[in-house]
Amino acid sequence: MPSAISDTLERPPDLSDKLPKLVPRKRPPPRPRESDSTPATPALPPPPSIDSIDFVEPSRRILSPQDHEVFLKSSTYTLLTSFIFTLADSVRDKTISSINTSTLDPTVSSILTILDSAQDLLQQYPPEDNGGSRFGNPTFRSYVEALSSQLPTWHQRLSLPSSLPPAALTELCTYLSHSLGSTSRIDYGSGHELNFLLWLLCLYRLSFLPASTFPALVLIVFPRYLRLARALQTTYYLEPAGSHGVWGLDDYQFLPFLFGAAQLVHHPHLRPSSIHSALTLEEYGPEYLYLDQVVFVNSVKNVEGLRWHSPMLDDISSARSWAKVEAGMRRMFEKEVLGKVPVMQHFLFGGLIPAVEGMSREEDGVEGAVEAGEEEGQVVVMKDGMRHVHNPNSWGDCCGIKVPGSVGAAGETRRTQGAGLRRIPFD
Repeated sequence: MPSAISDTLERPPDLSDKLPKLVPRKRPPPRPRESDSTPATPALPPPPSIDSIDFVEPSRRILSPQDHEVFLKSSTYTLLTSFIFTLADSVRDKTISSINTSTLDPTVSSILTILDSAQDLLQQYPPEDNGGSRFGNPTFRSYVEALSSQLPTWHQRLSLPSSLPPAALTELCTYLSHSLGSTSRIDYGSGHELNFLLWLLCLYRLSFLPASTFPALVLIVFPRYLRLARALQTTYYLEPAGSHGVWGLDDYQFLPFLFGAAQLVHHPHLRPSSIHSALTLEEYGPEYLYLDQVVFVNSVKNVEGLRWHSPMLDDISSARSWAKVEAGMRRMFEKEVLGKVPVMQHFLFGGLIPAVEGMSREEDGVEGAVEAGEEEGQVVVMKDGMRHVHNPNSWGDCCGIKVPGSVGAAGETRRTQGAGLRRIPFD
């Protein structure tokens, strides 16, 4: 009897057959996050026939969030993204010096002469003495008025056909004049920069700029426009439109970073972190739009280091590759430029860049007027053509706060040799 008990204790029963078999769980493949997806380049539609275009003077049509939602789902939105992203694709792995300026398309050469004339006109309108103010100089209005009167004549350099309706010239002039800044607010932002690309898009849709000219548009024409825009910013102290201060990518520009990142995607040794090297910026800035814009940003800030005056650029410099940077810039263009109502409320629609059915018209509202009635107990107002709920208990930021640009601070520092200038935050 004792031996039977001991045998049982020494040899426990085999229960392995009664236990369920362990089967590895098949996990579904991880889904890419929305933020990880790179916006693709939609196919750029060919230029339409002139007879199919109903030319009209461009006007604002995004006057409410509902209008903006309609735009984001429209064919015009696709047309715009396809044009911008196709331009970026055309300069991938190309340097500015790789464009042979001696064989430029005649239309591209004519565009450059128009921008040269706009720059020369600056000499006739020196800024008035603003008493050391860093805010926009009102002489800018006189400059834009004089430029607008010259634009029809300057556009004849493009060899416009006589069969082109006069309204088509009006569309072209409107987009170019609005690409230099706002005369009412004396400011400049990414929306004005976008208007310059809309001008080029109009010329493409009129069959003046074939796809073969796209690399030259980005690497020759666009840098020439940037030099003009910077001259206006530093001469008239244009305020940054919709700036987020140090928490934004740049006070004024966006597209140099998108196009510049495309240039650098496969560079053998330059990395996003290379923007912290002064020697690298000096050597490669003239070849790459991204680096050139960083050089300009550094030149107008009154503190040293991207970490302090441009923390977003500093954060982006930690990316593993330029491909990551370019993908991020594409997403940012869609979400922070085209996807923001404060930027797109100034977008102009005409015959070449048409609005779609269901969008408001400017004549439907009275700009600057307070609408009768209230919305959920708060006053509804129209400010710069945009209907919004006014908050009387705020600092006025719901209607926009005038913010002096860093170029104004830098300009006054140079003018006074740094004497008697009080530093302000967010420079």
